[in-house]
Amino acid sequence: MAAAVSDARPWALILGASSGFGEAAALELARNGYDIFGVHLDRRAGLKHVEELKEQIAQLDRKAVYFNMNAASPEKRAEALDAIQTELSSSGGTLRVLMHSLAFGTLRLYIADDAKEGLKKEQMEMTLDVMANSLVYWMQDIVARGLMGEGGRVFAMTSSGGTRVIPYYGAVSAAKAALESHCRQLALELAGRGITVNAIRAGVTDTPALRKIPGNEWMIDSAKRNNPHGRLTTTEDVARALVLFSRPEASWITGNVLGVDGGEDITTELPPRE
Repeated sequence: MAAAVSDARPWALILGASSGFGEAAALELARNGYDIFGVHLDRRAGLKHVEELKEQIAQLDRKAVYFNMNAASPEKRAEALDAIQTELSSSGGTLRVLMHSLAFGTLRLYIADDAKEGLKKEQMEMTLDVMANSLVYWMQDIVARGLMGEGGRVFAMTSSGGTRVIPYYGAVSAAKAALESHCRQLALELAGRGITVNAIRAGVTDTPALRKIPGNEWMIDSAKRNNPHGRLTTTEDVARALVLFSRPEASWITGNVLGVDGGEDITTELPPRE
């Protein structure tokens, strides 16, 4: 039986909300009745797109409250949650969904021919802090403030790189593996509060974050060849799945890495298509 949830106006908080998976999720959640809190970090050149995204959400008759900030900063996190708490109190809303989609890490070899070009300690720590550990800190503060309760859904974007090796991807791979571990632990600790926590492993998706990975052209070509559907995963594929797993009927799905990839992860090298 699905867990009962309150009738309060549902909000979603998306960390990494201005492009890629976060942008698509914001729009799909808005189409399905959610107001949106978005956390992003953009310079002036990217702010025009953020305003366009907020306008699209407004056209869906949903509210959009965005924060341009460093999501890994404890001080900025506290400021954003203060504003979120005030908005929820005034609007009679509740935080129903949290999506962690922060893609900010260092892409360097561990062992470089020139040691100066290799991964540094502070770069490793920053990558893990932003792309993995920040999920824990946001959830600690959200729960302490009573912003999410029965029926809450937490999602974190992982990738097949969490279990596989890709040149230059080592620090991000470590962060994805840690993120999946954090999801399992949070699923255990939040079960009694009626909150589910899952990682979403998308297939290869052509996003700004993917384009920063050295060798991304090979990854795209390989995925197109080997995905049983003959195409890449799209951000919209992932957004629709996230909405599906946010339904009350999904209350028994927690602590998992949910593959949203059209079968990409189960295949090896497929023969040429006719």
